[in-house]
Amino acid sequence: MTKYIVSGYIGFDNFGDEAIAKVLTEKLKREGAEKITLISSNPVRTAELHKVNSCSMLRFFKDLKDADVLISGGGSLLQDVTSLKSLIYYLGVIYTAILLRKRVEIFAQGIGPINSKTGRFLTQIALKNASKISVRDKKSQELLKSWNIDSELVQDPVFSLNLPQKNAKGVVGIQLRSFPALTDKFLEKLAQDVREKFFDKKIQIISLQDSIDLEVCEKFKRMLDLENAEVLSRLSINDVFEVISNLEYLIGMRFHANVAAIKCGVKTTAINYDIKVKKLAEEYNLPLIELNL
Repeated sequence: MTKYIVSGYIGFDNFGDEAIAKVLTEKLKREGAEKITLISSNPVRTAELHKVNSCSMLRFFKDLKDADVLISGGGSLLQDVTSLKSLIYYLGVIYTAILLRKRVEIFAQGIGPINSKTGRFLTQIALKNASKISVRDKKSQELLKSWNIDSELVQDPVFSLNLPQKNAKGVVGIQLRSFPALTDKFLEKLAQDVREKFFDKKIQIISLQDSIDLEVCEKFKRMLDLENAEVLSRLSINDVFEVISNLEYLIGMRFHANVAAIKCGVKTTAINYDIKVKKLAEEYNLPLIELNL
C-alpha cells in the first residue's frame, strides 16, 4: 500500500487544475492507494471536493514526510512566465521530497518556458532526480531531451475523461480570462465578429475561474450588447463539462476549455494567450486567434 502526496495548482477554483486533480485522485483510488493528500490553497474545500486528505501549501512538510511518493502535476507548474516565485515554490516541494528520500513523479506536465538561468538550472537538477516523468506535449518532451532527460509523452489527463459528444446546435460559447494583452480593442473586434457571424445563436460567455475570468466576461457581455447573451459563472467541474458538451462552437482562451471542447467534439477556435494553448492548437489543428491582431 502506497501513500501519495500531490503538488499542483489546487484549491484556486481553477477548472482545469481541479479537473486534473479529479482525474489523478480517481486513478490513485482505483490503484488502491493507502492514502492520498493534496497540497492546496484551500485544504478544507479540496478535501470536501475530492474526498481525500489535504494540507496547506505552506505547511506540507509533515504530510510529505509521511508519504511514500510525491506526484508533481499536471498542468504547467514548471515555468517562470507566470512568475519565477511560482516556479521556485513548486521546485521547492520537489527538492524537499528529494531530501526526504521520497520517490518523485512528474505527472502530465507542460514544461516551460523557463527563461531565467537560475530557473533552468534548478529545474534540470530536480527532474534528473525524478523517478518517472510524463509530459503532455511534444515540445516539452523535446526540451527535456535537450537536457538529456527521458520522459513519456501522454495526453493531458482531461482527455482520459469519458465526456459526451452531443453535436448540439444553436449555442456558441466564448471562454475568456483576464490577461494583460487582452485589450479592449481586441474584445471590441471579437464582439463585432461574434455579432456578425452568430447573430442567430445563443451566446454563453463562460467564466472558469471567477477571480480571474468573471470581470472580463461581464465586460465582453456589455460590449456584445445582445439580448441572447449570458455570462455563466460559479460552475462546478461537472457543470463546465455539461455546458461545453452542449455547445455548437467554442471560442476558447483557457487551455482546458479547448481540451474539453476537443473531447466533446465541439468545433473550436483557440485564443493564443499562452504557449500551451498554441501547442494544443498546433497538435489538434485548431484555428488560432492571436491577441495582437
